[in-house]
Amino acid sequence: MAPLLVVNLLVITGPGLASVFYSFTDWDGLSRPRFVGLANYAEMLRSGAVGSALLHNVLWTLFFLVVPMGMGLVGAFLLSRLRRHQAIFRVLYFVPYVLATVVSAAVWRQILDPDGGIGAALATLGLPFLEDVNFLGNPSLALGSVAFVNTWQWWGFLLVIFLASMQSVDPALYEAVRLDGAGPVREFWHITLPMIRPTLVFLGLMTIIWSFLVFDYVYVLTQGGPAGSTDVLSTVLYREAFQNQRHGYASAVAMLLSAISAATVLGYLALRRRLRWDI
Repeated sequence: MAPLLVVNLLVITGPGLASVFYSFTDWDGLSRPRFVGLANYAEMLRSGAVGSALLHNVLWTLFFLVVPMGMGLVGAFLLSRLRRHQAIFRVLYFVPYVLATVVSAAVWRQILDPDGGIGAALATLGLPFLEDVNFLGNPSLALGSVAFVNTWQWWGFLLVIFLASMQSVDPALYEAVRLDGAGPVREFWHITLPMIRPTLVFLGLMTIIWSFLVFDYVYVLTQGGPAGSTDVLSTVLYREAFQNQRHGYASAVAMLLSAISAATVLGYLALRRRLRWDI
């Protein structure tokens, strides 16, 4: 275990503790850090950019807790009822998840391009309803468009995990409920959901954490624009650290992200103990 502990210390624990220290300093990454106390946190609380980014993170989290989770659940339940070619569909749905994020984001940027993307292609077929629609350049559409692209990649992963959990449910339970005259909807609601609850709750927890850490698709597709309409905390952190050279302030934003993740985990553990999910 010693090598693993050393790697953890050098890669995770050490930099994490250093971020805590630097969050109380004014540091450009090169010169000697200057201690400023809680000034970075006070500025962060007053910052409109951080507040707007935090709101976008919350909206992003709510969206991913509802849409991809719902799609994954329903898709897995329908796929679990297939008796043939199930493996083919499982692979097809999982392929987007294993693609490199930068590659898939670049492809989708071309698809959503207002000049040569899907809107222009449909217009040549006599369907001009998406012509000149700037999905990534319109502040009203940009965040939803990025979330759509991320959903395209993410929901197949959820489907495969939910499907594996559903296949572990005792078939006798389904047979018993069918003898009582229950249809597919009642099977799903009264048997499937209760039996896969640990998986559902765990993926919900991870979705919340990952939603607050989202960076790749936002940065590649919009870099937080237009006019900050897709800014999230991670893009604010990146911009402050590597463009504005304010590593101390960026560390304070990182501490906010860490606090949100820690609160989410602690809330999950408290809820799990209160509802006695281990029994």
